[in-house]
Amino acid sequence: MAAGPVVRVLPDEPAIAKTFDYLVPESLGDQVRVGDRVRVALAGRRVGGWVVATGVEPPPGVALRPLARWSGRGPTPDLIALADWAAWRWAGRPASFLRTASPERVVAGLPAARPRGPAPAVPDTAAGRLAAAALGHDRSVLRLPPAADPADVALAAAARGNALVLCPTAARAGAVAGRLRRAGVAVALHPRDWAAGAAGATVVGTRAAAWAPVGGLTAVVVVDEHDEAHQQTQAPTWHARDVAAERARRAGVPCLLTSPVPSLEALGWGTLVTPTRADERAGWPIVDVVDMRRQDPHTGLLPPPLVRLLRSDRRVLCVLNRTGRARLLACAACGELARCERCGANVTQPDEATLACVRCGAERPVVCPHCGAGRFKALRQGVSRVRDEIEALVGEPVTELSGPAAERGERPASRVVVGTEAALHQAAGADVVAFLDLDQELLAPRYRAAEQALALLALAARVVGGKAGGGRVVVQTHLPRHEVVQAALHADPARAAAAELDRRRLLGFPPATALAEVSGPAAGAFVAALGAPLGVEVLGPADGRWLVRAPDHASLADVLAAVDRPAGRLRVAVDPPRI
Repeated sequence: MAAGPVVRVLPDEPAIAKTFDYLVPESLGDQVRVGDRVRVALAGRRVGGWVVATGVEPPPGVALRPLARWSGRGPTPDLIALADWAAWRWAGRPASFLRTASPERVVAGLPAARPRGPAPAVPDTAAGRLAAAALGHDRSVLRLPPAADPADVALAAAARGNALVLCPTAARAGAVAGRLRRAGVAVALHPRDWAAGAAGATVVGTRAAAWAPVGGLTAVVVVDEHDEAHQQTQAPTWHARDVAAERARRAGVPCLLTSPVPSLEALGWGTLVTPTRADERAGWPIVDVVDMRRQDPHTGLLPPPLVRLLRSDRRVLCVLNRTGRARLLACAACGELARCERCGANVTQPDEATLACVRCGAERPVVCPHCGAGRFKALRQGVSRVRDEIEALVGEPVTELSGPAAERGERPASRVVVGTEAALHQAAGADVVAFLDLDQELLAPRYRAAEQALALLALAARVVGGKAGGGRVVVQTHLPRHEVVQAALHADPARAAAAELDRRRLLGFPPATALAEVSGPAAGAFVAALGAPLGVEVLGPADGRWLVRAPDHASLADVLAAVDRPAGRLRVAVDPPRI
């Protein structure tokens, strides 16, 4: 028989989904609560875990071990219940989510809640007024122009009480938190201020803050819900937008999603709130569309309209999502495409003396195996090659921001910058952003390609600012009538959304259906155990991956949860963003 209180513990072990009962030592008294982090003896060693239930009736005739140690406060009971739901929704383990919901350091107790001062005034701006109106709905989507300040939305939410505000980047979260503090709002910046948020404050953070405790939660806001940074890349591939929406529903508080280009998932989820056409057009920059069909093909990616901007005194950021000197090469003598002799894939030219395979990584000298010539022409130029050409054209240094330089957050030192889309996050500001080859994004072999291309244009619009500041976005394309290009040109994202929704429904892609990608050495065994459930389609294999398609997320989650995972490495990615 148990000699004291009994609690149920979920171990922090990826391979263990079971819970175990333990005695609470007399030394801990009534200190242990649901959500607390503890250390327990399990299988001959000590492991961490979370208390998921107290006052447990012990099993008869079983001698229970005591808790080895109390390790501090952890997720609140509502977050533990939310983790169970998320484990079902994204085919994961509750421990994965509870780990995110726990503080980085030991929290022995919560500080006293700061006395709440006067509620901040809702900003007298278009964004503030629209946000206040949108928060009158349980579920709403605010189409906020790129130049609008999301801090106005956060202030409108904080005027109701303690809010949870999720941002796609740490920089944006810091800016929003700073604006709230200046307005007199008690702010907890996650994860640093985990305890202050749990005690009662408006919590601001990135994706992980979807799991932050918020004392007295009154509203939830997700800034730039379309941004892929809100989705976890490692399995389970949960999305902060969906976690926030479910959390708000369970708490009975309004949830507001903002975006200049709302995703189709968001548009189908809540009430759409839009600014006036005049305000929305003012919040987008001037968009110049360069029809590459009408340009001299010998000018390549640098037609005369762009050259004029490059030779002006304006700060220009050129975006090209192809690293290296060239991504597709042909021999200048015989015209044969440069391909890998080992695996047959195309090769790139990372520097003057080397050809490298994009698939297997094999390298060889710059020599054609067909005719022995040592000179290749670029059929698809990379960032490095374009940087060299622009530098020769403008007669001044040009900075390249791609790969490691962009990852390190290096700031450009020159007036003209060339880089991949990562440069849009690093550039402090620009007068012009030019997409040298938007067709690469529009025609990418991904079902979300159009949505992702429009998101890039919106990000560029935010870099240069609205029409009043004279910022420009230049789009070079062979598809000037494409709905994405027209949506940016007319500052009307609805043009792209309507066409994209029809296309997704026709092809059976989300949000018309629900998808999961299954891969890894154990994927074949998992799919075999899955079988052919009614209403569920299994596609593949292709490159060792299978797609599981169901009519909705509930059906998909139920089917995946019904399969016992085989031994071996397995990745189940629900809602994969790039397939």
